[in-house]
Amino acid sequence: MTDQPPSPTPTSAAKRVERGFETVLFNSRWLMAPFYFGLVISLLVLLYKFVVLLGELILHATLAKESDIILGVLSLIDVSLTGNLVLIVVFSGYENFVSRIDPGDHPDWPEWMTRVDFAGLKQKLLASIVAISAIQVLKAFMNLDTGYDTTKLAWLVGIHLVFVVSTLIMALSDRWGGHAGDKGGH
Repeated sequence: MTDQPPSPTPTSAAKRVERGFETVLFNSRWLMAPFYFGLVISLLVLLYKFVVLLGELILHATLAKESDIILGVLSLIDVSLTGNLVLIVVFSGYENFVSRIDPGDHPDWPEWMTRVDFAGLKQKLLASIVAISAIQVLKAFMNLDTGYDTTKLAWLVGIHLVFVVSTLIMALSDRWGGHAGDKGGH
């Protein structure tokens, strides 16, 4: 038997300080809750914008050209997709960073909301951004006959392609890194 010096053990006071610090760090996650509540308020702003756009579409429908109707509908879809994007961030962010949500009390709760991990959240966010970007490009394309600036269209297409390529690279890196997206495989 060899004599080894006893390993240093932390004092109980140091352990209490460490435990207190860890508790503060862990509870600091609740500082994110007001951010998510603010995003819920932003949904109300998007709803207001949606209602205004819908009202304009309805009011001008009888005199509008087919392309104007399509552009109006694309604007409604754009606002809806943005709202979906906000919801994805709110639910997934809250679930992943603040507190678990118990869907048991909510029979109509979508299953994906409690099964999206951070990699899945990134993929859903990027897919939504690509869809919103595609709508912007489509709206610009639909306005070509009204003298739309082709330089601006080229920028929109270029930016859209950057979003598409970024999304593909992120998906590949998540796949190669062993992340399947979300826990439920959706």
